[in-house]
Amino acid sequence: MINTKLPTIWYGGDYNPDQWPEQIWHEDMELFQKAGINVVTLPVFSWAKLQPSEDEYTFEWLDKILDLIAANGIYACLATSTAAQPAWMSRKYPEVLPVDIDGRKRTHGSRVNFCPNSKVYREFSVRLAAKLAERYHEHPSLLIWHIGNEYGPHCYCGQCAAEFRVWLQEKYGTIEELNKQWNMSFWGHTVYDWADIVPPTNLNGDNRCFQSMTLDYKRFMSDSILACYQGEYNAVKRITPDIPVTTNIWGLFNGLDLHKWGQHMDVVSWDSYPQMNEPMSNVALRHDYMRGLKNGQPFMLMEQTPSQQNWQPYNSLKRPGVMRLWSYQAVARGADTVMFFQLRRSFGACEKYHGAVIEHVGHEDTRVFRECAQLGAELKELGDTLLDSRLASKVALLFDIDTWNAVEITSGPSVDLDYAKQAQKYYKAFYDQNVGVNVISPLSDLSGYDIVAAPVFYMLKPGVADRVKAFVRAGGTFVTTFFSGIVNENDLVTLGGYPGELRDLLGIWVEEIDSLPPEMKNRIVMAAPGFGHLAGEYACGLLCDLLHVESAKPLAVYGDDFYAGMPVLTENAFGQGKAYYVAADAEERFVADLCRTLCEQSGVAAPFRADSGVELTQRHKGSRTFTFVLNHNKDKANVYVDRKYRDLLSKREIAPAGAVEVEAYGVLILEEV
Repeated sequence: MINTKLPTIWYGGDYNPDQWPEQIWHEDMELFQKAGINVVTLPVFSWAKLQPSEDEYTFEWLDKILDLIAANGIYACLATSTAAQPAWMSRKYPEVLPVDIDGRKRTHGSRVNFCPNSKVYREFSVRLAAKLAERYHEHPSLLIWHIGNEYGPHCYCGQCAAEFRVWLQEKYGTIEELNKQWNMSFWGHTVYDWADIVPPTNLNGDNRCFQSMTLDYKRFMSDSILACYQGEYNAVKRITPDIPVTTNIWGLFNGLDLHKWGQHMDVVSWDSYPQMNEPMSNVALRHDYMRGLKNGQPFMLMEQTPSQQNWQPYNSLKRPGVMRLWSYQAVARGADTVMFFQLRRSFGACEKYHGAVIEHVGHEDTRVFRECAQLGAELKELGDTLLDSRLASKVALLFDIDTWNAVEITSGPSVDLDYAKQAQKYYKAFYDQNVGVNVISPLSDLSGYDIVAAPVFYMLKPGVADRVKAFVRAGGTFVTTFFSGIVNENDLVTLGGYPGELRDLLGIWVEEIDSLPPEMKNRIVMAAPGFGHLAGEYACGLLCDLLHVESAKPLAVYGDDFYAGMPVLTENAFGQGKAYYVAADAEERFVADLCRTLCEQSGVAAPFRADSGVELTQRHKGSRTFTFVLNHNKDKANVYVDRKYRDLLSKREIAPAGAVEVEAYGVLILEEV
């Protein structure tokens, strides 16, 4: 639990006082009080002001602002400011600047614009972090450390190439083993000296023909960037061992191995910026994924916008009530903070049109401010009631960054195969039933689940197949799809027939994979009388596996083409459980009917019934259960409770008497009485 020093849901966000005169600071304090702000994140991008030259540091302005917020009962999420290096550093030490995948060296500007393997950058960033910790370790406002900001961009410079070779030597030991694991005999690319290995760039055309190399470079980059974070982490922890440390993740992103990163973060934090028309199931998946990075521990919602963004193609306003609704969705799915970018809207540069609690008009008489103040008052009233409560899910979705990268860089079978979208489709099938899902790594413990879904389970790392088999053998239900069990962790095909190590579990053998263009479809024809909610016919396309059953039972067949009549949905009994294989990219209706059937077979259900578009989620704390009711509809909707509840927000009691109406974009937090 991170909220021990301030035992309530933290409410606030990014604050940039160095962009404003001191007179504005005092105005901000008054407005923060009115909005219920209790935490400010600062100074995220102030390295140039904190260190105007190589040997000069100026902390006096930061002293003033920290003293000011402390005097007003506000705490600091204190950032190390290392996301954007000063111009003098880029000029004096040009090796700090990164090189892009096309071999072009970046000039100074923007943010996260550094080579993660630059020894100069690492030395200066760690030194600044240490100086901040030394100066403010006893400051009463210090609540948590915020390292860097939205890490991610990769570099392909000469120093990265040299460090990549060292990383490979540590991983593979010998050049012979590397040649074997990368299959370098293909196209005669066997190497005999580590110096012959270069990063997979586009400098000389497409140099990414060896997917194993590209996959390893992505892993290496993730480790390199993690080392930058760890350097600062260790610096502040040495001085403030009891202060938690985090860095903000910018969404569902495959540039970093986030499950590995989660092991090195005291608390996971992330920035949520959905588009106006994005399915809320996608946003829920991202919350659940962040929660899964540290085994279900509550996370921080570090950034969201109070209303609109500035960098999407269409930067729509959040309609009245939506900011509150989406904030509670984050809390419902495990957030113990609700924070914004930004608290006061910048008046210049690229984020001047990004929404803020305090708009350019500079006062509280705005719709956005009133909504933020309402939410702040509600969170204050909730106090510590929800803190450190946990979600308990009986369904797991296996999601793996390495698999995502491997599917993305593989040469075939279809340019339209999107690993993240396939995961979202299966997640949505459970979300629409209001069945909770934990989004976890394939290396996680599966023993506590009833159902495990692994769409496009393309890559099987060592031990994963045995882990899944043990889960099913003990009585679990497993469902996977086409393009699964194909390769090992180095993207080398597992010989002996697809789906490789899963062949006995699924009881099938895949002979061929047909790739269909977007305009071409096939049909899934259910065997009479159907299977649970599955009946009749469904459309499918994209990829279609031509498979033979071994021990499995066919539940549906293809309806068209030369493989009409071949199995497309199979069930295989394995130990005390069952494994299902969906051999084609089925339409959403099929996936929904399949997952509903599996839930009913496993006894997994929503807390109670609700109209479409109403999201139900539960958090548990000791003997207490809190059921969140989130109406994402533009109109009123109903839930149907079967016992007596009390709404923690309105304080009203709700009796089990038919339908309970929920306002458009409304929220209830129900506790049984």
